[in-house]
Amino acid sequence: MPDHQSTAAIWQGCHLRLAIDAAGVTLFSWNVDTDRLTMDDIAYGLWGIPRGGDVTFEDLSVHIHPADRNRVRAAFAATRGVIGAYEIDFRIVHDDEVRWISARGQGDDADIENRVMFGIFLDVTGRKQAEEANELLAGEMSHRVKNLLAIATGLTTITSRSTTTVQEMAHELTGRLTALGRAHDLVRPIPGQQGTAALLGDLISILLAPYNDLGAFSGRIRVSVPRMGVGETAATTLALVIHELATNSLKYGALSEATGTLDVSCTSHGDQVTLVWTERGGPPVASPSDVAGFGSKLIRRSIAGQLRGSIDYAWHVDGVVATLVIDKARLAT
Repeated sequence: MPDHQSTAAIWQGCHLRLAIDAAGVTLFSWNVDTDRLTMDDIAYGLWGIPRGGDVTFEDLSVHIHPADRNRVRAAFAATRGVIGAYEIDFRIVHDDEVRWISARGQGDDADIENRVMFGIFLDVTGRKQAEEANELLAGEMSHRVKNLLAIATGLTTITSRSTTTVQEMAHELTGRLTALGRAHDLVRPIPGQQGTAALLGDLISILLAPYNDLGAFSGRIRVSVPRMGVGETAATTLALVIHELATNSLKYGALSEATGTLDVSCTSHGDQVTLVWTERGGPPVASPSDVAGFGSKLIRRSIAGQLRGSIDYAWHVDGVVATLVIDKARLAT
């Protein structure tokens, strides 16, 4: 019959295992001479390899993301020279899903026993995704602030062309900035809203109203789209895209010139809606060298992820033409 100390040890061991499982921690040991690892059952599941028996680093490396493989191999080889604790974060691919793993232990042969070092694998995918989301949000906020400053400058220039007194300019500029504020509200979701958000034509017209320069000539911005409803999610995404295109036009394209025009047209065929953004009369344009700028990434990610669509650009000398193809079913959501 087990004595009190052995019973207590068993009890502690069981509860320690429960605590480890609850924390999502998996255990491994590494024989520094044979380069073989022994892992617990949860670690085998984490890596997506058959349970039981020892494995080598090469067995695990097959599952490490190719972009991280050499870095992780070098880091593991260097752990014995690390003074104190070490931590290596890397990606693995399991069932076509990318997961982030953190390998942690003690370097410099600390706590080594019979030529075996011990450590843990921890799934840190949630933390990494949160970090990436925060970085994306910070980048998007910085991008929007810069755009708003550029928009304010552009709207001031437009207003100065259509007014003759300081009072007129102040009044018209205030109206444009107020309209810009209403348009900006469409770029973010509004909690609690139900049903169809807007008609497509109304949505585009509201977004482009601050940029229209009636002092130059009537009809500078023309919107011609069929009567079509837009859902709440699609309205937010589409507003973001239109806002980005208008900002770029105000800074570099047709809306930056008094003679520039913008036509937005739309057709619907089958299960797709095609929106064409056509600029004319602005400064000569050419395909930008930085096709992967933050604004371009933002537009492409929004259209592909939320609208199941795509955007293509044609860089004509007299103005850019952007063609958006959107899934009709997604437009109504």
